[in-house]
Amino acid sequence: MTLSASAPLRRPEPKITPLSAPFWEMANDRTLATPLCNACGQRHFPPGPVCPECLSTDLGWSPVSGRARLVSWVVFHQVYWEDVREDVPYLVATVDLEEGVRLITNLAGAAAEAPVHGMALTVTFVENMSGQLLPVFEAA
Repeated sequence: MTLSASAPLRRPEPKITPLSAPFWEMANDRTLATPLCNACGQRHFPPGPVCPECLSTDLGWSPVSGRARLVSWVVFHQVYWEDVREDVPYLVATVDLEEGVRLITNLAGAAAEAPVHGMALTVTFVENMSGQLLPVFEAA
């Protein structure tokens, strides 16, 4: 189940929308970022048209540290997308960023081989089959 930085990651292509485009553009620059409300200062994810805290539409994107803690994970044994057939079984994780935002992601390296609740993680970026960089997390 270990992801390799040298081989492209087989995952369905991200559905890039006007709301999510900044996330993927910054990922291609090896920067992890989340929406940040300019009115109340709250971060959130996934992106939406308004701040879930104060309902302001004054939103921007801001980089985060890339440091996180592992909250939970599941190992998929079922093929839900043809793109992942060769990777089954594969692990999907929930991580809490240091900045307070929760993400669904993949783990790489030792974190994927032996996940431990609460383990310290750091973001890294792995190319998918089309060349889009995907943020995944490895042991810090």
